[in-house]
Amino acid sequence: MEIGNKIKEARNGAGLTQDQAAEKIMVSRQTISNWENGVSHS
Repeated sequence: MEIGNKIKEARNGAGLTQDQAAEKIMVSRQTISNWENGVSHS
């Protein structure tokens, strides 16, 4: 399983929206979305 799926499963398991998860770890909602969708900006 790729990391994006693990992040999404953990977030959903905790009952968090992307916005809520982002706030808790102090990143943007877009960052959460990018991680979950495997988008990388190098």
